[in-house]
Amino acid sequence: AGGAKVIDATGKHITAGIIDEHSHIAGAGGINEGAQSVSAEVRIADIINSEDVNIYRQLAGGVTTSHILHGSANPVGGQSQLIKLRWGKSPEELKFVGADGFIKFALGENVKQSNFGTGARFPVTRMGVEQTFVDEFTRAKEYEKAMKVKGNSVRRDLELDAIVEILNNKRFITCHSYVQSEINMLIHVADSLGFKINTFTHILEGYKVADKMKAHGIAGSTFSDWWAYKNEVAEAIPYNGKIMHNVGVTTAFNSDDAEMARHLNQEAGKSVLYGNVPEEDALKFVTLNPARMLHIDDKVGSLKPGKDADVVIWTANPLSIYAKAEKTFVDGIAYWDIEKDAQVIKAQQAEKARLIQKMLESKSKGGRMQRPMGDAPRLYNCETLENYSAELTEKEHAH
Repeated sequence: AGGAKVIDATGKHITAGIIDEHSHIAGAGGINEGAQSVSAEVRIADIINSEDVNIYRQLAGGVTTSHILHGSANPVGGQSQLIKLRWGKSPEELKFVGADGFIKFALGENVKQSNFGTGARFPVTRMGVEQTFVDEFTRAKEYEKAMKVKGNSVRRDLELDAIVEILNNKRFITCHSYVQSEINMLIHVADSLGFKINTFTHILEGYKVADKMKAHGIAGSTFSDWWAYKNEVAEAIPYNGKIMHNVGVTTAFNSDDAEMARHLNQEAGKSVLYGNVPEEDALKFVTLNPARMLHIDDKVGSLKPGKDADVVIWTANPLSIYAKAEKTFVDGIAYWDIEKDAQVIKAQQAEKARLIQKMLESKSKGGRMQRPMGDAPRLYNCETLENYSAELTEKEHAH
């Protein structure tokens, strides 16, 4: 186009921006509303924090789009929010316009409060988890029927509104999952009650149920090689992504972790190591495939005329541990530039040295000294507990 800036990328590697299907960055004040078994009415959209430095750090890893999810403290969690990493913009400007709505469901130890130190709410067993889903969708069907018959005389219920959207294919489920038996259970409940599961996330026993996932059109967003970090992942294997992919399941690798999201290109590279996944398919695990899961592959996920200009320039093959993102573009705007970042770091170091010298001079003159003020930043994952947990409990669960 006339007047466009031309960048010489000779010898570089260029890819579409990386998409993190499962993230917990850019949230303010916690991501787990777990004091009740169903919290479908709460929305991540209401707490987006555009000043979270992890947005910038993940741009440095080539990430351009993140799916910000509720945690996994209850069977039916809150509504998620898809964002583009437009660092420096307002919360509303981060939101991915026109994207479908998603909601977080969860199975496993978290939802039955195995590690929370409390049995204050239902469910506390796996059979209770199943019944929670049955009861919620039964109530939603009754609510929808009443709304059609009685109209505005029925009291509005924001929780059930979200579940009705699922029944009508207007909101889509991303379900935290690990164990084969529970995955089978939710598929059976979905078949019985007439709703669809869009994605099983984590899905570390996906290799056991890949055929069922394929038959039901369910995608799998997993880890590359996380295993044995808690009891319910004891049978996880690093070939999980490869097996699901070979069966025909739309497969992606996600982070669930602010630090790992900076290296999702390397996570994709591990699938080449574990099972010899072709490099092009491996790269799709963090680009086109998560775009398909999130129903945004018409806009992002690959380099194609007419799609959003979310582009990364790499110093080397992006699947290599030596690759660095030189520039990361979102909608054609460079939000990350490795050379400009080096200049910023240099300026920050100079400012830090100036402030330290000023403090030392103050101390030498008898000035009052004090420790740094303020809380340390928190990195969230699925299991991070918030308001209803004591600080001691939070420390015990940190990993």
